[in-house]
Amino acid sequence: MIDLQDKNSCPTIEEISDCVRNPIFMDFCSEIKNTYKCNEKIEYSSCSWEKGWNIKFKKSGKTLCTIYPRDGYFTVMVVVGTKEKVFVETALPECTVELQNIYNQTQEGNGQRWLMIDLEDKDSLYDDLLRLIQIRRNS
Repeated sequence: MIDLQDKNSCPTIEEISDCVRNPIFMDFCSEIKNTYKCNEKIEYSSCSWEKGWNIKFKKSGKTLCTIYPRDGYFTVMVVVGTKEKVFVETALPECTVELQNIYNQTQEGNGQRWLMIDLEDKDSLYDDLLRLIQIRRNS
């Protein structure tokens, strides 16, 4: 298995999927690729907070989301900026309590919230996350 901390060896999305060991990982990636007609960009982050390989999905120069692989699940970061804020806050009451808590507990800085959402299952939180990405894409 590949070492996701080794910056000298860029993994493929399939190798990252093998490390995650959760079938919804590839489902999620395929859904983003097919819905937004974009490809993944696998990048190495030297950030001390989240060091290692991650996957970004971008459309028209805007990052829709960044995926951080974990063992058995993955974390998706979605940035809610000033353009998205009103739309997200309007949709929030219809979202899961879990997403509402993540949003409310994430501090805002420079008009942005960097939401970190752990996905293990294809459930309501998964659907909420897709909705956030759609809001981000459309704003």
